[in-house]
Amino acid sequence: MGAPDRRYATGSRPAWPAAAAPTMWVSSASAAAPGRPENEDLVFRFGPLVGVLDGATVPEGFDTGCAHGPSWYVRHLAARIGLAQATRPAATLMSNLAAAILAVRADHDGRCDLDHPGTPSSTVCLLREGGDQVDYLVLCDSPLVLETGGEVRVVTDDRLDATTAELRRAVAAVPADAADRATRFRLAVTAQRERMNRTHGYWVAASDPDAAYHAVTGTLPLRGAGALRRAVLLSDGASCAVEQFGLFGWPGLLDLVASEGPGALVDRVRAAERDHADRLRRFKRADDASVVLCEFG
Repeated sequence: MGAPDRRYATGSRPAWPAAAAPTMWVSSASAAAPGRPENEDLVFRFGPLVGVLDGATVPEGFDTGCAHGPSWYVRHLAARIGLAQATRPAATLMSNLAAAILAVRADHDGRCDLDHPGTPSSTVCLLREGGDQVDYLVLCDSPLVLETGGEVRVVTDDRLDATTAELRRAVAAVPADAADRATRFRLAVTAQRERMNRTHGYWVAASDPDAAYHAVTGTLPLRGAGALRRAVLLSDGASCAVEQFGLFGWPGLLDLVASEGPGALVDRVRAAERDHADRLRRFKRADDASVVLCEFG
């Protein structure tokens, strides 16, 4: 599901010697948007598993039916994903994510309306090393950039973007004299919430464990000509460097993160947010940004 991988040429690198055991080296950066008290992103590593979660910010004036916020949700989801990985290391990422979502339902202690359309939610981007291969999972708009076999591949789940674009067109069709900007925004948010975790909408980790089985998943080798060399996991607050600001292409993003570190990408995004705020197509002038670099060698 989701958009097909996009591929770009990059420099070739030698395959690992037959006797070598590839090792995953991980570095990361995660920062709240300037002026915001909490970071609703979360990066984590539990042994062979690394991940990026991006909690959905609640627009001002909207209810969620929940006593907890996005930061609480991503912390609990990350912990539950780690526990699922520890207790079921051979299970698929989909299965462990579903188990984690179900466990977080119980963490609410029955105090919240988990069927509310605004219930806390999060994107999910996971990468798990397993000896001679890696597994990955992408759910909603936190992309994964991969360097394999002399190419850069981008794994995306574009269903939220497609849904948002469709709703934007529908709201734009409302006569100007019938709705001011605030009313149009409320209509768009309400409509988007109604599409969450629906067949003709988009899928995200929230309260329904079935969402995990709609994620984009795959497996890549760590040996041979098509072996995975580097990977970057991103929240959309960092991937906007390519997708919104066009600062460079995906290969350029990968090279920047590998050469200067994940924090360098966050710095580039912050500068772009300051200089080109009028180009942003989101209701926040700046967003939380998270970057995880995995290198195998």
